[in-house]
Amino acid sequence: MGKQFPALLAEHMAFIREQHMFFVGTAPLSGEGHVNLSPKGHDTFRILSERQFAYLDLTGSGNETSAHLEENGRITIMFCAFQGPPNILRLYGTGTVVLPEHSEWESLYARFDPIPGARQIIVIDIHKVQTSCGYSVPFMSYQKERDTLQRWAEHKGEEGLRSYWLEKNMSSLDQLPTSLAKKGEAR
Repeated sequence: MGKQFPALLAEHMAFIREQHMFFVGTAPLSGEGHVNLSPKGHDTFRILSERQFAYLDLTGSGNETSAHLEENGRITIMFCAFQGPPNILRLYGTGTVVLPEHSEWESLYARFDPIPGARQIIVIDIHKVQTSCGYSVPFMSYQKERDTLQRWAEHKGEEGLRSYWLEKNMSSLDQLPTSLAKKGEAR
């Protein structure tokens, strides 16, 4: 059933490119802290090499991933086959947050189509890839992406997004600071 690999193989990369969504899991070091699991959609995932990938992180009601990465760097990404042969692919690694003012931003951001509300890019170095059967994952049909977040971000505008980040994206549920807070401002 499950197999482990030190890096992405060509068939893993092909599987990832076919998926319409992925899940991001992070957690604080404290056993009392909240584990975060977030679904991600849109065309926001990019494979940089067999041991590194990045995703464009859009504005959300929280910023748990950033806070957890600032604290401990641990992250897991999961893809599930909702169509075709059953498969689950997990990418285990350590991540960093790249903000627009970082030197790497321009070269990374150029890999993505611009999406309103983009707040940061998460870059992950892989230390383990794991596949598993996915036999219990249901078949589901992809219809289209929701445009609600983009319309909301366009309506907010640059200043409105900055205000929102200051209000909602500076710390985690457990009051850990995010990358935005560590920079002292929301861009």
